[in-house]
Amino acid sequence: MSAGGGSSPRREPSLHQLRLFLVLAQELHFGRAAARVYVSQPAFSQQIRSLEQRLGVVLVERGSRNVRLTAVGQSIAEEARTVVTAMTRLRQAADRHAGTARGLLRIGSLGAEAAMPYAQAALAHLRGHHPELEIEVRNLTFVDMFSTLLSGEVDAAFLRGPLPGGVQSLRLASETRVVCLSDDDPLADRDILTLGDLADRRVVDMPPEVPRSWWNHLTVNPRPDGTRVRFGPVVRDTEAMVLAVTQGSAITFLPAAARRLYPRAGITYVDCPELGLSTSELAWLPGNRDEPSVSALREAARETVRKTDGPVFDSTSGD
Repeated sequence: MSAGGGSSPRREPSLHQLRLFLVLAQELHFGRAAARVYVSQPAFSQQIRSLEQRLGVVLVERGSRNVRLTAVGQSIAEEARTVVTAMTRLRQAADRHAGTARGLLRIGSLGAEAAMPYAQAALAHLRGHHPELEIEVRNLTFVDMFSTLLSGEVDAAFLRGPLPGGVQSLRLASETRVVCLSDDDPLADRDILTLGDLADRRVVDMPPEVPRSWWNHLTVNPRPDGTRVRFGPVVRDTEAMVLAVTQGSAITFLPAAARRLYPRAGITYVDCPELGLSTSELAWLPGNRDEPSVSALREAARETVRKTDGPVFDSTSGD
């Protein structure tokens, strides 16, 4: 059966139609496919019919609820995927040569990292210089902060060091760390604490998905005298961490900015110089380094650090 009909010459299918067809091939349901690309179902259906007419073949068998790809549709789907991928690569290559950043940039943020002044300044610079770039900021928990970046679910991320291997980064800022205790802890009225003062306190713990080396580093485990940290309740994000402290279950260590970002009734922040510094990092994968959108974000971050006279410690070479 020919979907084209008549003898009028067929037009070439559009890239937009091929993309819609690939969504339908995944969903096998017109309603779900239309919702996924934010168009009405009638308009979506019309685009698929137009594609069939342009190709002169029937791509889907339409049922009362779901649809099924015809044998031709299955073959066309593979070819359409090749065309769409090739066109994406062509656009990316052109953008790299032109220095143009467009499309969607997915940025992860561990808790409130994207709300920090330097992150906000970098994002504002990026939006101002690349108006065609769509920026999506996604909240990350302790559990997925590294895996989301390593798997490519986000293109870059605002994180706290130390970072895992296989990741490149730009250090945005460093700040002191503080102890977070419940108000009724006898140590809460002290101005400064030492690690020795905290020897018998339990510290909140991380789920098994979080690299142990990361949390051991941040909790100074083992302590300089060789003793091991006593860990308490397991938390997945900073809000749960602070809640555990308010309940008196454990203490924790946070960047000094927590005083401003997480002020809560029932907790106190006390300085502890022995904890050392906390570093805020913009991280990305080496393979994404020169993608126009990631490159634009890196440059925006570097410009922000320059303007604030902060340290620029880029772990990559050639910048």
